[in-house]
Amino acid sequence: MACVRVCPADAVAVEGAQVRIVDEACVRCGLCVPACPHDAIEVTGDVPRTLELALSGRAALILSVECAVYFYPSTPEQVVNACYAVGFRMVHRGVLGDELVAREYLSLWADEGWGTLIRSTCPVIVETVRTQYPELIPYLAPVATPIAAEARYLKQMYGPETPVVYAGVCITEGGNDVDAAITFAELEGVLKRRGVEVEKQPAYFSRLPEERRRHWSMAGGLPLEVLLEETQASRRFRKVRGMGNLEAIARAVAVDRIDLGFVDILPCEGCLDHPLLGPRDELFRRREIVGATEPARARGPVVEEEVARNVRVAEAFLVHGDGKGPQAEAVEGILGEIGLAPNGKPWDCGACGYASCRAFATAAALGRTTLKSCPPYLDKVARQAQLQAAVDGLTGLATYRVLRDRLATEVARSDRTGDAFAVLFVDLDNFKQVNDQFGHEAGNEVLRGAARECGVHIRTTDLAARYGGDEFVLVLVRTGVDGALGVADKVRGSVEAMGSRLGYPAGLVTVSIGVAEFAPGRAPESEDVLVAADRALYSAKASGRNRVSTGERLT
Repeated sequence: MACVRVCPADAVAVEGAQVRIVDEACVRCGLCVPACPHDAIEVTGDVPRTLELALSGRAALILSVECAVYFYPSTPEQVVNACYAVGFRMVHRGVLGDELVAREYLSLWADEGWGTLIRSTCPVIVETVRTQYPELIPYLAPVATPIAAEARYLKQMYGPETPVVYAGVCITEGGNDVDAAITFAELEGVLKRRGVEVEKQPAYFSRLPEERRRHWSMAGGLPLEVLLEETQASRRFRKVRGMGNLEAIARAVAVDRIDLGFVDILPCEGCLDHPLLGPRDELFRRREIVGATEPARARGPVVEEEVARNVRVAEAFLVHGDGKGPQAEAVEGILGEIGLAPNGKPWDCGACGYASCRAFATAAALGRTTLKSCPPYLDKVARQAQLQAAVDGLTGLATYRVLRDRLATEVARSDRTGDAFAVLFVDLDNFKQVNDQFGHEAGNEVLRGAARECGVHIRTTDLAARYGGDEFVLVLVRTGVDGALGVADKVRGSVEAMGSRLGYPAGLVTVSIGVAEFAPGRAPESEDVLVAADRALYSAKASGRNRVSTGERLT
């Protein structure tokens, strides 16, 4: 399950052939979208609300700069003009939010006493920290995401009742500060529904454009000054990419107490590397397109200080406790069902999509997967099924199927080596009377006792099987008829003694045994050795029971 394997939040639930996303656990990183081989995962925003706000003529749209890539070869000017044509009152490009956040980071950068500071402008990182690494929450920079900051700025500029819509690749941007969020694909659908064709819009701005230049920031709100000041080898600034690094950061900070400096961590190489924009091998192309559309940097600040003064850019991150963690007993129970590998350690094979058996068991305890997705468990069940098919549940002897396979093997070996083998056909003489007089549970006890006595007198290389009902068959390897008669008489005597020990009347619990020998070149090739032993058994029965017979002689 590729989608399970790449999900950092274990938010993919597998139930048989059905796969679903657990919404309350999903951090919206988008990694599962390209990983799904069936293109079955869809990312959806609030399209109805967006249409409603666009038609009202009051809404402000924050259009992520990555739109230049998605709508290419249409130009950003054409995309902005199309958004105005569909009804938005104003269209911003996210630059003001980047500037507000970058200024906040510059203020924090000037204070050298923070030890470890983790970049908090990516909502995916923030949500993953809140849900999986709460020990890192005190180290998150107290700064809002650029889209949230811009939404607050626009509401301060145009009025608190101004609705704000965000269109981009990461629709978790902005959080509760935006009134609706949609993907670029959904924005394209909105434009088509309103009859607006992007490629037919003017190639220049039909309205005076909102601010597109940057002064402090890079895309995503990181200050350019910080990047220029610190090298990649700096101990005060660390660039980290990939969700998997959060575990190492948590260990370094919370366990080893190491000051890491400013940690610039993102799940990917920025929004241009987001899975919804396309494969990673096209990242360079996307960067070139966006770089070609970026205007020159402003010589001074581009945010209005009077407006920015009243905008809250700081953010607080509360510990996320939903109380939905699995019970330890349930997790341990599932681990017990899976079992350990031959080396005595957990399998941790990753075939289920999870990194370890414990991670799988945790997800299973939460109802996000089942043991049907665990190959070691399925192998264990298959082995148990084979064992059940090979062992009679009541007596513990081999089943009829195993007996037939073993007889075929012994015949082939005997033909090859010239060694004889013998078969004993054992039948309880008065088993129906035991059931009728003492009950079926007593009959089961007699069957189990007779099976034990059959097993006591044979070697480990021999076979004892339950043929059916109250009949047993013993296969004695490399044994002639004389040796088989000795074993048969011991079995007969021990079963009779067992009946006496159990308190049954004398002569009630006894067996008759037919003995046959398979000897290559001497036995008739057309006669089955099991049939010969069965005929000998009838001879013993006809002679008064509690007998051993070869069909030719009785003992």
